[in-house]
Amino acid sequence: MTSHRPVPGRLRAPAPGWTTRADVVVVGSGIAGLTAALRIHAADPALHLLVVTKDVLAAGSTQWAQGGIAAALGPGDTPEQHEHDTLVAGAGACDVEAVRVLVTEGPDAVRELIALGTQFDHHPDGELSLTREGGHLRDRIAHAGGDATGAEIQRALIAAVERAPEIEVIQHALAVDLLRAADGGVAGVTLHVLGEGQHDGVGAVHCRAVVLASGGLGQVFSQSTNPSVSTGDGMAVAMRAGARLRDLEFVQFHPTVMWLGPESQGQQPLISEAVRGEGAFLVDFEGTRFMQGEHELADLAPRDVVAKAITRRMIETGRPHMWLDARHLGAAFWSRRFPTILRVCREHGVDPVTELIPVAPAQHYASGGVATDLWGRTSVPGLYATGEVACSGVHGANRLASNSLLEGLVFSRRIADVLPGELRAWAEPVADERPEGLVSGERRPAMQDVMTTRVGVLRQADGLGEALAFLGSLEHGEAEVGPAAWETTNLLTISTALAEAADLRTETRGSHWREDHPDRDDTKAGHVDSWLEADGTVAAEWTYAPSTDPSTAPSTAEVPA
Repeated sequence: MTSHRPVPGRLRAPAPGWTTRADVVVVGSGIAGLTAALRIHAADPALHLLVVTKDVLAAGSTQWAQGGIAAALGPGDTPEQHEHDTLVAGAGACDVEAVRVLVTEGPDAVRELIALGTQFDHHPDGELSLTREGGHLRDRIAHAGGDATGAEIQRALIAAVERAPEIEVIQHALAVDLLRAADGGVAGVTLHVLGEGQHDGVGAVHCRAVVLASGGLGQVFSQSTNPSVSTGDGMAVAMRAGARLRDLEFVQFHPTVMWLGPESQGQQPLISEAVRGEGAFLVDFEGTRFMQGEHELADLAPRDVVAKAITRRMIETGRPHMWLDARHLGAAFWSRRFPTILRVCREHGVDPVTELIPVAPAQHYASGGVATDLWGRTSVPGLYATGEVACSGVHGANRLASNSLLEGLVFSRRIADVLPGELRAWAEPVADERPEGLVSGERRPAMQDVMTTRVGVLRQADGLGEALAFLGSLEHGEAEVGPAAWETTNLLTISTALAEAADLRTETRGSHWREDHPDRDDTKAGHVDSWLEADGTVAAEWTYAPSTDPSTAPSTAEVPA
């Protein structure tokens, strides 16, 4: 077990100025959060449901998903084949039971999404249009609007919520911390709300259950495909409440993110893997197709393979990026299949119909998160997690393309199946004795730079040590109370846990690449769990004896205590 300097055990914030009640609070409004809310409402319409979202309903990561949603819906495809591809991509770190749940329940979940009003693309004969992405051996990616799948799913879900006025929604609400009962379980959540009439400033929602669906941690790094709201808030809230986080070191860097120059920061334009699925390919500055010979699937290899190959070629040639060649697809195909990407590229001065697209890896997806069982339960009674904030076990060391939307859909449905029947009794919050603190928002750029250069695509012991030393040096003192400091403190908490986990895993596996331990080591096939000690110290350890059989993945169906 390893541990370093403490981080704040709770965020310093004003005492709640208002109080309300709801049976269930859902934090997040992407595919995972809205699916959970709609399904819980359908299961028990008498429950008072409250959805809180950090921005507006459509501002999360779901809106930005381009490629699509994967499920065995095509002729000749089966859940078993989808399971195989997911396990191969996951590099021996998947929970086989969780993957089986994903692929067997996935087709019906997507059909239900269609019945809800989602308009996926179809062929002229009426058949669902399916494409292929990296790591898939079958065409099984359903898409909408060519490359606007997430936006269409988000539209349909928001419309469904609007048809259910019993579901209360509070927008512009940042979850600050959980309120805990005497048994350590959920008693409520504190929020900071901007301009909601009676609900303004910091307040408290007393509740019987909280469902975290707040997305990922992309803003830990200087460049990410994630929106600005992805500051790891849900993971940090869960960790401060006593939940365990799992496999944070497995951060997926998407191989083909549009390179905008060395000074570009924040959210970067994603060039969907589906572009390569339709025939685009990578070349270096000499025009060499360097993915040939790297993997049997070449340009459609799993994302970790492609990201590493691009990074290696960048290092070898001293170039800041590589190129994606999709010129042969033609103007008509680009306009029909990838209208959003075409528009974004042209906005940044590149016409992919006639020019190469500059690309480089950037942070894209967190495969780890709050550890859950197969029903979304965490180690904190009354706290559930789903979507990117969670670690359900389906992604292992490297998420298979387009499994993320499916995971949020499937596991939110499963939470709704059990939550109404196991709701806790109402409980009064107890006084919170955890050490409080805040880190100034002014420290955020320096934190992001350290995480990008020391805990990014390439990692090694010295760099990880430097990152942990820097993170441990940050003061938790007299920062100005407010969203900037709350987000920065959440980023510090998750950055520390991520760097700890990456330091502990002395092997290369999937999206975790250790230069000083370049080989996969199947004596280290287990998971890394992270948590906060009572004094706020971040701790990490292996959760069980690693598997010695590289062809199978261990089960994590039980949530650790």
